[in-house]
Amino acid sequence: MTGFSTRQPSPQTSGRPTPPEGVPDPWGVRRAENLLTSLEGILSARVVTTPLGEVSEVHILAHAGLQPKQLVRNIESALLAQLGLKIDHRKISIAQTAEVRPIEALEAHTVRDRVMQRTLLFENMMVAPGKRQHRISITVTLSYRGRVESAEEESSDTPRSRVEAAAKAAVGVLDRLLTESSVALEGAKIVEGFDREFAFVAVQGLGGRETILMTGTSEIKESAERAAVFAVLDATNRWTEARRPS
Repeated sequence: MTGFSTRQPSPQTSGRPTPPEGVPDPWGVRRAENLLTSLEGILSARVVTTPLGEVSEVHILAHAGLQPKQLVRNIESALLAQLGLKIDHRKISIAQTAEVRPIEALEAHTVRDRVMQRTLLFENMMVAPGKRQHRISITVTLSYRGRVESAEEESSDTPRSRVEAAAKAAVGVLDRLLTESSVALEGAKIVEGFDREFAFVAVQGLGGRETILMTGTSEIKESAERAAVFAVLDATNRWTEARRPS
């Protein structure tokens, strides 16, 4: 048996590739291609038939490292066992490629690489009662090139003071981690815009003879203190990246 069906459509002079989705598939080409792509090592398959439904070409894209002869035997066996189709092995062409990953995996890999390349990473933040009544203690932990540091700030338990303390703790950690530069907090506050609240900070960076005022923002979602820490990172990320040793 060399064809998919005994039914004959209107004559054509050229081979028939896979019908588009929604178009009748009288020769069962799509079924054969789905079967072939289910085989181990095969990434894609394209089956071409004659106007009479006979298979004229089978094109396979497979992972590199697999034996082409074994792939051809697997293809012949699968078509014969599942569809009752016997095909000449000379009609099967095999192309092999290096690792091919779905676009979602490639995007995830790229995002992960970009994150790992960032100079400064947020690790943790803890808010605890202070040593005196109506006071709180905020501890911020950041990492820089695998080195982890923490800094603690205590303040009165008011919304504005809590934001300032969180920002000051973040700047304190950053100042410890940057051995050849220095940073200082100019101020931190909560601002409103677009029916949302944001933590807004200003940080002064000192590197050699250069002094620069940097600003950053972060929308308040979990807490104002956490947003203040991320606002500090937003303000200083590019500045610290430029000073990372090569």
